[in-house]
Amino acid sequence: MKLDDIQHKQNDRRGIFYYKKEDHTVAELTYSLEDDVMVIDHTEVDTKLEGKGMGAKMVEKSYAFAKANNYKINPLCPFAEVVFDRNPDWSSVRV
Repeated sequence: MKLDDIQHKQNDRRGIFYYKKEDHTVAELTYSLEDDVMVIDHTEVDTKLEGKGMGAKMVEKSYAFAKANNYKINPLCPFAEVVFDRNPDWSSVRV
């Protein structure tokens, strides 16, 4: 899976990054938008595909989106927080 394979939808103050395989969503990251802060509240990957880096790619895609749109990120989701901790160069977008 490449970052370009991850799709994004946003309506009003909620958004989702997701990856579909054979018309089934197999990975997703959800967030809420509070002013200019994306609060990542959930990351999930199909149990059959865990450990393949898909969750980290979801967080990376959200980081790229935030950076491009001048948003900050609050990684409330424990998994997203770990990914941010492992990428100190992303600190410019972290709340």
